[in-house]
Amino acid sequence: MAKGSRHPFEPFRIKMIEHIDLITYEEREEALEKADYNLFNLPADKVMIDMLTDSGTGAMSDEQWASLMRGDESYAGSRSYHRLNESVNRIFGFKHFLPTHQGRAAEGILATCLLNEGDLIPSNTHFDTTAANILARGGTPTNLVIEASEDPNDLNPFKGNIDIGRLRQFLEEYDERIPFCMVTVTNNAGGGQPVSLANIESIHGLCREYGKPLFIDACRFAENAWFIKQRELGYEDWTIETIAHRMFSLADGATFSAKKDAIVNIGGLLMMNDDELYVNAKNELIMREGFPSYGGLAGRDIDAMATGLIEGIDEGYLFYRASQVKWLHDELQDMGVPVISPPGGHAVYIDAGAILPHIDASEFPAQSLSVEMYLEGGVRSSEIGSVMLSFVSPESGELVTPNLELIRLAIPRRTYTESHLRHVVDTAVAIVKRAESIGGMEIIEAPELLRHFSARFDWIDR
Repeated sequence: MAKGSRHPFEPFRIKMIEHIDLITYEEREEALEKADYNLFNLPADKVMIDMLTDSGTGAMSDEQWASLMRGDESYAGSRSYHRLNESVNRIFGFKHFLPTHQGRAAEGILATCLLNEGDLIPSNTHFDTTAANILARGGTPTNLVIEASEDPNDLNPFKGNIDIGRLRQFLEEYDERIPFCMVTVTNNAGGGQPVSLANIESIHGLCREYGKPLFIDACRFAENAWFIKQRELGYEDWTIETIAHRMFSLADGATFSAKKDAIVNIGGLLMMNDDELYVNAKNELIMREGFPSYGGLAGRDIDAMATGLIEGIDEGYLFYRASQVKWLHDELQDMGVPVISPPGGHAVYIDAGAILPHIDASEFPAQSLSVEMYLEGGVRSSEIGSVMLSFVSPESGELVTPNLELIRLAIPRRTYTESHLRHVVDTAVAIVKRAESIGGMEIIEAPELLRHFSARFDWIDR
């Protein structure tokens, strides 16, 4: 979209609203201090535009609300489960699936069943909970994304791709220590960038050559399929559903947070073809989540997921979704705010390292920028930098840090309008103008894993 272009037409009408408190700068300042400068600790009523995540924050449709009313709360074999079964088989096509309360539960069960201490798990870029589930079991998450992902301005249309040469070398060197491989679609930690079908085919081929199962982190599979249709030669006439079929036919299983592309507030899936893994995973689920036909969810949530999965692959909706993200990306870029390009499918990523080059990574420039976004305009974003993605490698004992310091402006599905997003643009522009006056931050207290959720911060020399 060119500068000054029109915001995409919303393929829906609004029939219910949620009040937004227009809080003052002083109120935001007080709220931040009470939250120890961690945006996860902020009360939701102190946030004007909430872009912390697109996970579980979208607006459900009238059909999904009707599905809630239809939900069958039977403990075993509910009608809601059978409706979910139809949607899952239609889209994913794996032999077995288990519902879970969200994606990280699926990751935890998979890691428990397949991972041993000292194992190595390659992917393009592991996101926070995936990496934490691997680390918690003594494994090492290894990122093998292509070099283009390190350049915010590289216009490679599939910057989420795994580097096939590096993956082959990794499999050759560490063969016996790799229980399975993963690929995340779209690549959330790397700017929400898609993975091409050709790349997934190459990963599949290598996994077969080395005898490794391949699992897809499928949280945003529909958005990834949309980009394949739009950007990859030969798929322009394929439906999203057919592209999804092809993607998942190349994998042995998948983890899935339904809170993204199924547009529900809670829910997830663990899917697989292997019979033995299914038996073991089912036993883990029963111990920790619930019976296999509800997996920690109410029947009403399962029914809403069944409906949302089908709505999430609708091409009219996906066009709007991708266009809204692109609109925000282009408006920020036109106003001189450095962002990851090309835009992904669920969020716009601002390059905090480029805006705050005077702040070293050890002083968390992305955390500083996310705090300033809230102070300036009441916009809650997510740090995707050295706070979230750094970890001590069990393999080397060294600190592994990300290449980029980003903040993610995740857009909840079917939730915000053009005026909301214009406020986000104005907020970012105001911060860029006074960037030199912004200082770094330090961690006062934090847990070992997933520290971004509960860490306490403070300014350095402020």
